[in-house]
Amino acid sequence: MAKVSEILERWYIDNKRDLPWRRTDSPYLIWLSEIILQQTRVSQGLTYFLSFVEKFPSVYDLSGAPIEDVLKLWQGLGYYTRARNLHETARKIVTDYHGKFPQEYEELLKLKGIGPYSAAAIASIAFQKPVAVVDGNVLRVVSRLYGIDTSVDSPAGKQIIGQKAREILNYSSPGMHNQALMEFGALLCTPKNPVCNACPLRHLCKACIEGKTMILPVRSGKIKPRERYFDYLFIRHNGFTYLKQRKSNDIWNSLYEFPLIESSSPPDNEKLASSPGWTGIFEGMPVKPDPFPKSYKHQLTHQILHCRFHRIKTDRELSAPGFNFRQVALSDLFRYAVPRVIDRYLTDLRHERLL
Repeated sequence: MAKVSEILERWYIDNKRDLPWRRTDSPYLIWLSEIILQQTRVSQGLTYFLSFVEKFPSVYDLSGAPIEDVLKLWQGLGYYTRARNLHETARKIVTDYHGKFPQEYEELLKLKGIGPYSAAAIASIAFQKPVAVVDGNVLRVVSRLYGIDTSVDSPAGKQIIGQKAREILNYSSPGMHNQALMEFGALLCTPKNPVCNACPLRHLCKACIEGKTMILPVRSGKIKPRERYFDYLFIRHNGFTYLKQRKSNDIWNSLYEFPLIESSSPPDNEKLASSPGWTGIFEGMPVKPDPFPKSYKHQLTHQILHCRFHRIKTDRELSAPGFNFRQVALSDLFRYAVPRVIDRYLTDLRHERLL
């Protein structure tokens, strides 16, 4: 099927987007772009990529930076494990590999945060290793091209797609081939409204020929998202507020947040004020929830967060046992890496001149 690769590469040369990580064979820049673009649209990821390159132009700069600086620059991208793994892998490359990325796919897989897709992309694009990339775009293009009706998110489906992707790989220019295939899926063979009438592969595509374009690829049923209810307490005292760094294996590990009371069902202020979380924080102080808290709905991959923010002013410092939050000057709030929903809240307060 060399013909498929030739068609894809000709199409790519004429239609590819001009993106900075395509103008280089630097494994550092290619790795950085691949990690940023996981679960992220190119339009959003481009801004972050340019910011990271400006602040950390080399793997040595990233390795030597405090993790707080990395998380702050990552703020808003979500999936913060990517940022922590990025930092840890940069340090490992500097200390164990003397600042040089390993070239082989199997070695790249040993680095934290680099999975089969990222390893294949780095190996093929930076080092021209003949490894087929399989991402969401490739799954879709290959399943349509070959009319594969096995669920692409099943082990069997992934194995079939992987085998077909290897069969059409151009071993003489694997980097261009992989980029062409991914770009083809991003721009032409899209999930909805694919541009079949302009597709250079339509005469070979089983889905197009058999009228199955809109039913392929087949996917298993989606997981129903978990609903969670957060009440954040923006407590102010003498120009200070309180923050704490999340340390659990839950969402937003290593990011900072206000005191939080989580409920299993939609809370109201009466229940909130009598909850153990509230009384444990204020310990008898005559403090009531905000009668008009700001509310935000925040969507994660498998979770929906219903967040309320309470502006609370106290006349004395909080000192209840177990209240281990740090005091932070209000003027320093924007220096901390916080979850996107908290950043939205603080930005709204600033726009309303309430902060």
